[in-house]
Amino acid sequence: MKEKGKSESFLTTYLDRHRLTFIGKGVLVGLLAGLVVSLFRLGIHALTHQVIRFYHFATEQPLWLIPWLGLSMIVAIFIGRLVKQEPAIKGSGIPQVEGQVAGVLTINWWSVLWRKTIAGLLSIGSGLFLGREGPSIQLGAAVGDGVNSWLNGNATSKKILISSGAGAGLAAAFNAPLAGLVFVLEEIHHHFSPIVLLSAFSATVSANFVSQTFFGLSPILHFGALEKIPLRFYPWLVGLGILLGVIGYIYQLVLLAMPRFYKKLRHLPSHYWGVVPFICVIPIGFFFPHLLGGGSQVISLLETQSYSFQLLLGIFLLRFIFSMISYGSGLPGGIFLPVLSLGAILGTLYVAALPETWLPADFKINFIILGMAGFFTAVGKAPLTAIILITEITGNFQQLMTLSIVALVAYITLDLLGGEPIYEALLERLDTKAVPLTKGTKELLAFPVQVGSFLDGRPLMDATLPSGCLVASIRRGERELIPSGDTIVTSGDILYILSYDLGNKEVRQIIESRTLATNKKTLVVD
Repeated sequence: MKEKGKSESFLTTYLDRHRLTFIGKGVLVGLLAGLVVSLFRLGIHALTHQVIRFYHFATEQPLWLIPWLGLSMIVAIFIGRLVKQEPAIKGSGIPQVEGQVAGVLTINWWSVLWRKTIAGLLSIGSGLFLGREGPSIQLGAAVGDGVNSWLNGNATSKKILISSGAGAGLAAAFNAPLAGLVFVLEEIHHHFSPIVLLSAFSATVSANFVSQTFFGLSPILHFGALEKIPLRFYPWLVGLGILLGVIGYIYQLVLLAMPRFYKKLRHLPSHYWGVVPFICVIPIGFFFPHLLGGGSQVISLLETQSYSFQLLLGIFLLRFIFSMISYGSGLPGGIFLPVLSLGAILGTLYVAALPETWLPADFKINFIILGMAGFFTAVGKAPLTAIILITEITGNFQQLMTLSIVALVAYITLDLLGGEPIYEALLERLDTKAVPLTKGTKELLAFPVQVGSFLDGRPLMDATLPSGCLVASIRRGERELIPSGDTIVTSGDILYILSYDLGNKEVRQIIESRTLATNKKTLVVD
């Protein structure tokens, strides 16, 4: 008994040290990612401000638009050359990060870091309808990858620090540390892991500290104290959620169809598709300079200004169409903020469309916030991230119940329509087959067992895992079990599986088919 106690004490001490090590690494990644993303935000803000100033000047001196067109073409071609040199910087970068963590993509972190910074700064800062959040997440992930390389970490450590850096990037982009953490767990890993949780949490808090040093403590969209929506108006929340779910599904369909539109430009190479939005943004900037950018300025205008239903609808259609043109071109930029701005407009439209006796206009700001959360859920299919993100960026914690209702209804609506998480859909379109599988380096990854999964309540011998996979240990709460074939697996257990092939997407899918909830009763491996 004494020897057993010593053994358990040693194991506990080892695990505690392991956790502390990753907390320290997470802090380092968070500080560096926070610095990189904060400088990225400052650069975008400064460049966008100058671009808007130019368009105001051009309304009085329109001849200056001619050299501006030439300059825009040069910038677009320069960005295209960067994209050609490093295709991984295309788009938001979130699908690429998910591909790295899933083991289906291998990316040069330094090449992505500096090229994404420059290309993202020029694309977003030029007034295109692109967000800084996706690029910030990829920049943070690149920092995490670089820190792991500097510390000579293994493949498992690399994935943990990439995830932590991604969360830190989101935290620094929005001053939202909890949203960064939830994003890592919900969107990137899709499950809870204690080590990932601790590393990502320390990274997001550290990154948020750095960003607040640059930008202050105020939320980026501060609406002040809001009146709570009375229970008698809650049925209208359900209606809003359904509307957002339907339009979110349409948004997904159009966004995924954009490459087919651009491929019709047969004489324009794909890395130069960015020329199209750079030309299209000029008339928008000339006539509507206040609508340029990712959308934070539009959200602020919705709060302070009153617009007719027709004008709101026109703004929505303009931002919807041009955000598709901007993102579909493959320019380095995200959809987080454009999606939030569209949701805010939809929330305002919803209030404007209803009679005052049905829904008082006094709740317009409430519905702006609800529209952002619901539409983000409908596009990204990540309701927890949406709720926490909107709560943090608005600094309003009194809307959690209404946010939850709208997000849940939007999620259910999208699910019934057949929508899927947009970043997973975008990842499937990346060329992941050309990436060689990792061989010769063993990995130890955690796979949580969900309620209703194939293994829930079964002996481990029924798992029939792929050849070359070994269940090294089972973590049950705070205890570590040495498994045998007779060990009964229960929901909540975390299986630590050792293999050389966990980078193989098919192998991971087979393992997850045993551990994740499924309707299949029997699963057999040939």
